[in-house]
Amino acid sequence: MKRVIIAFLAIFLLSVSTQVFAEGEGKKEEKGFKIPDSVLKISKENTYTNPTQDLPYLQPSELAKELLDSAGVTIENPDLIRILNESTVNDSKLALGFRASIYLGEWPLAYESDGTEVNWEYQKVNTNYADNRGGRSPQKMTYVQEQQKKVNGGLTAKIPNSEAVKKMMMIKATEHTNLPLSFETVIGQGTRKNNTYNVAPKQVGYLHSYVPAANEKGKVTYGEVYLTFKGGKRKLEVKNVTQQGIGAWIPVQDHLSFTFVAANQPK
Repeated sequence: MKRVIIAFLAIFLLSVSTQVFAEGEGKKEEKGFKIPDSVLKISKENTYTNPTQDLPYLQPSELAKELLDSAGVTIENPDLIRILNESTVNDSKLALGFRASIYLGEWPLAYESDGTEVNWEYQKVNTNYADNRGGRSPQKMTYVQEQQKKVNGGLTAKIPNSEAVKKMMMIKATEHTNLPLSFETVIGQGTRKNNTYNVAPKQVGYLHSYVPAANEKGKVTYGEVYLTFKGGKRKLEVKNVTQQGIGAWIPVQDHLSFTFVAANQPK
């Protein structure tokens, strides 16, 4: 009897531990990219206030949703969706014999991500220096931004309608990394952080700081968009669909990666 009870208890504990492990794995995946310990948030300390980057999520209107569903290809471009949201079509004019085709232009329709990575040392923006070669005890040093620095991201190649493409790429990269991304970020002069680093006697210390950036890669789908009316029905038609590979560097806003180096002689 005792063996039976022990066996049931072992099975119960195994099932509970498996469930807890699975839940832990799920929570880990939801957090997105793990931020290294060397990367610190400076939004409160930054002497330059970076504007919050609002992602252009748009909810299609009933008419826009009807037209998007009729296109036969995926359309995610927020600029095109905005135009459809602002459009109206009077059903009374859609007579059975009425036919029309209105050319709306060539558009980047959607962006498909092939992967997102983060370079935590994308661009160096500051170096603090401390000389303790004549000291007898460790000297503490902290980060102080000596000059204002602007870090710009951008696309890795020229591409038609680049601003709309950048918006779609930033949406995907933000979803993948769960980081505050922006194609431009500024570190203000005099920005400080209280993280301390010890420079031993007879040594010099260097504290380098970097702005991280996400590297987003994927494909953009282009197409010529027509609004057509035929047989009392309205729909979008997309012609001459093409795809083009593209990449982008998108800085992480109000974050810095720190690297401390000590040496016997100045470098």
